[in-house]
Amino acid sequence: MSLLFILLQAQGQPSGLANLMMILLIVVIFYFFMIRPQMKKAKLERQFKETLQKGDKIVTIGGIHGRIAEIADTTFLVEIDSNVKVRLEKSAVSAEATKAYRDRTEGPKK
Repeated sequence: MSLLFILLQAQGQPSGLANLMMILLIVVIFYFFMIRPQMKKAKLERQFKETLQKGDKIVTIGGIHGRIAEIADTTFLVEIDSNVKVRLEKSAVSAEATKAYRDRTEGPKK
């Protein structure tokens, strides 16, 4: 009986394998909840910018609304008012804001 009593009171030490499994679990959680959604969002942004064409309405990350007048390798020439054009980097166009703007003005596409 005393041996059983001693064994029940002994503190169990977690093994090295348990620690490794816990670290791997944390990495998997970070991947699925943080890294993967960011990669998916970046891919959608890149695809959106590649499909833009001359004449499309856009919104920049700074909030400038305009229409694409010319497309170069890494830039757009955007007409923001009659006879007012600015050259912007493609990275300055916000896919999320542009889609929201189009939905408000043109209605959802079917």
